[in-house]
Amino acid sequence: MKPLLSTAPQGQPQGASGRSAPLGGRTARSAIQGALLNGTAKPMLFLLCLLPLAWLVYGAATDQLGANPAEALIRRLGDWTLRGLWLTLAITPLRELAGLAALVRFRRMLGVFTFSYACLHLLAYGWLDMGLDFGDIGRDIAKRPFILMGFTAWALLLPLAATSFNKAIKALGAPRWRALHKAVYAISVIALLHFIWMRAGKHNFAEPAVYGVILAALLGWRLWKRATRK
Repeated sequence: MKPLLSTAPQGQPQGASGRSAPLGGRTARSAIQGALLNGTAKPMLFLLCLLPLAWLVYGAATDQLGANPAEALIRRLGDWTLRGLWLTLAITPLRELAGLAALVRFRRMLGVFTFSYACLHLLAYGWLDMGLDFGDIGRDIAKRPFILMGFTAWALLLPLAATSFNKAIKALGAPRWRALHKAVYAISVIALLHFIWMRAGKHNFAEPAVYGVILAALLGWRLWKRATRK
């Protein structure tokens, strides 16, 4: 394997005064790329993805989630689901704009963690808010649009999580697998609607607006790339 950074003095660029030219963006990018390819990068990301859950468990155990810990737990699990989904969508733009091909190694893990937080969000709602009464849960989904949107987003994430492994890619074939996983764009819009309608009751749209701007940028970049290829 070729070294990421060359230390051979013969190839070192010289400035007008004979001194070595300063290290440029290419060298910094190579260093970041090397760090992303390091064997410890994935375990570190795994631990980082677990940190929000660890903090929520600690907060619940030590009564630090406020006056309504059940609601805080449900909402914060939902927040981390959205953040994971947005980070997963950001991998491709960051990879291309920053020239960091190794970022793609982390997309699957982020996607699986996003689905895991979505499952915990749904479980917390069903257990802490509805007491696992499936009749009441079904009526609540039918009655409240934001609950319906949240459940729909989770249901659409389910086949993506189930086919996120190499065997599933081989079984489906790459073209069909890619077509299936494009559903993540619709899921992100549905998840944002869930968040907006959940906050509509308190007329608090500041945070959903931030998420909306970020999503518009992520999806807008993809539309721009598609248009420029034609």
